[in-house]
Amino acid sequence: MSMKLALERLLGGPCYHMIEVLRTPGHVQFWARKGRGERVDYEEVLGDYVAAVDWPTTRYYDELVELNPEAKVVLTTRDPQRWYESTRETIFKIWEQFDRPPVSWMAQQMPRTRAMRPMMEDVIWGDRGHFGGRFEDRAHAIEVYEAHIEEVKRRIPADRLLVYELKQGWAPLCEFLEVPVPNEPLPHVNDRDEMLGRLRTMKRVAWLTAPVTLPLSLLRS
Repeated sequence: MSMKLALERLLGGPCYHMIEVLRTPGHVQFWARKGRGERVDYEEVLGDYVAAVDWPTTRYYDELVELNPEAKVVLTTRDPQRWYESTRETIFKIWEQFDRPPVSWMAQQMPRTRAMRPMMEDVIWGDRGHFGGRFEDRAHAIEVYEAHIEEVKRRIPADRLLVYELKQGWAPLCEFLEVPVPNEPLPHVNDRDEMLGRLRTMKRVAWLTAPVTLPLSLLRS
């Protein structure tokens, strides 16, 4: 999310992110089709955006690069162990809740939310996803993470690629994109505490919308 906001600030247009999938009608279904291996037209969902970050687009970065041969690529990196801990405790934990009460109850009542879990399974977490159904295997997940980084470095020409950590601030990003450095701090949002707060809120809302089931003994009295 920090990178999304930074790119929107620098490029003057919207940047695609998983949150767009959640709040835009038809986008969950689009990525579900892609996750199942169907042919799709990326312009259908990305045509109005100047950049893209995060899953699901990162899964298909090679196709997007081929379709946009003039586009620059920013490869964000961080310590693999810290990446795994953060991912396991935030977005993976949120994904797990879609299959557990009370969130599963809420998801069944909301078509867009109901479609999220199978889409994310096919694109990211499941057997066909980015981690081959083995994200909980720390060594495997980190191996996939590091292999992805090396693959991007091999595939993208050096003059189109910036290997970047957010802690480096605006300067390398602005130089790479050939834009002025803003007179404001680089955005820093969506850290672990904020994500876990969203998970707690999601559970509270799910409990409020959960179906009420009375014991049979009460129904018979």
